[in-house]
Amino acid sequence: MGGMERIIATNIPERLDRLPWSRWHWLIVISLGVTWVLDGLEVTLAGALGSALTLPQTLGLTDYEVGASATAYLIGAVAGALGFGYATDRLGRKKLFYLTLLVYLAGTAATACSWDFWSYAVFRAITGAGIGGEYAAINSAIDELIPARVRGRVDLMINSTFWVGAALGAGATVWLLDPHYIPTWLGWRLAFGIGAVIGLVVLFFRHWVPESPRWLMTHGREEQAEEIIAGVEKEIVGEPQPEAPKTLRIRQRHHTPWREIWRTVAQVHRRRSILGLVLMGSQAFFYNGIFFTYSLVLVRFYGVPEATVGTYLLPFALGNIAGPFVLGPFFDTVGRKKMIAGTYALSGILLAGSGWLFQAGALTATSQTVAWMLIFFVASAAASSAYLTVSEIFPLEIRGMAIALFYAAGTLVGGVAAPVLFGTLIAWSAADGSRTPLFCGYLLAGALMVLAAVFELLWGVAAERKSLESVAQPLSAT
Repeated sequence: MGGMERIIATNIPERLDRLPWSRWHWLIVISLGVTWVLDGLEVTLAGALGSALTLPQTLGLTDYEVGASATAYLIGAVAGALGFGYATDRLGRKKLFYLTLLVYLAGTAATACSWDFWSYAVFRAITGAGIGGEYAAINSAIDELIPARVRGRVDLMINSTFWVGAALGAGATVWLLDPHYIPTWLGWRLAFGIGAVIGLVVLFFRHWVPESPRWLMTHGREEQAEEIIAGVEKEIVGEPQPEAPKTLRIRQRHHTPWREIWRTVAQVHRRRSILGLVLMGSQAFFYNGIFFTYSLVLVRFYGVPEATVGTYLLPFALGNIAGPFVLGPFFDTVGRKKMIAGTYALSGILLAGSGWLFQAGALTATSQTVAWMLIFFVASAAASSAYLTVSEIFPLEIRGMAIALFYAAGTLVGGVAAPVLFGTLIAWSAADGSRTPLFCGYLLAGALMVLAAVFELLWGVAAERKSLESVAQPLSAT
């Protein structure tokens, strides 16, 4: 275990969980949770700028190169998640959430300066690596700093801000890509500069976010952990607190060997690993299959002009933002298993129902959008709960790596397979005038969500209002 065998008794988890909600927690949420805003911004910018980048006044990309650049972003995100995910468990949360943000800043700023396809693709991959690494470092830190009684709702609300970034990106491109306001050759470069500006502001705020005391206590730095938690208690409560019993005994370590990581994921917590894969894969397929092709559906089947498709994203995003905020508290009160299974199953059923109406020709562009709003009001909470699940059901020492593994799996399934399949089904439906192929795709996505609900009912973990250490005992516990 890296040559460290000292055993300590600690009460740090109990002290973190008993803290009242405060301005300090809001600082954590805003400074770290903005990762989701940045990801939503980047994904939306890339989609909205795709056609503009084919113009000779910009990069003059082909349609194939536009698609290939999106793949480069995904490859970067997967590689960044895995590499930085391991590093965040070994080197600490704070070092990594600085490093990953700097990588993102460098990538998105460089993207604005791209001069051809290859430079654009490489810079998009670097941007993706920063975002992928952020997920592992940030989700680990947030879960370890937020009190157990509100961890579920806070995680879901943070995850929903992806759609704040999506709405921001969609709104910005409407103005930045209008040649009446900004020249075509400049507008797309300024669009990518938005993320760099936001990232610089966030970098400033992260200065006040401490290292995770939970990580410090397992890595031989319990004095620093004690100093942090004592300072936070003084800031929030203003007076010494009753001494909590030191019920957790830790054998400190420098790092966790790969062999132990594999044994924990593949053997000790095999059911949890399968559950994580099913939850992440099904929601990614469901989400990305529809989100990346909704514009094609509006144009091909409802005759919506391409220039106005972006206006339909706002209500779509609104439903996605509202769902976790409204439903999030129930994940801490009603419970994880009931709410996760319920939102997954209901999402699948609603998609199947709207798919049947779509096939029957009973929907207009407006009613189709309303249907999507309702579906993703529920599905957004379900998808966010998948990230919540994989971040709290594995031991402290491999939390970052676990998040990275399942994020990477979900990204590959949802970001590669689903858009390709749904794009093909849309082409088939448009070619023969039948909506049945796309309806079958909706049924498949809905069925996967219902299947995931069954897995949650069978193997889900009742983690509501419980400390992370009681949900998954640390590997270093004695």
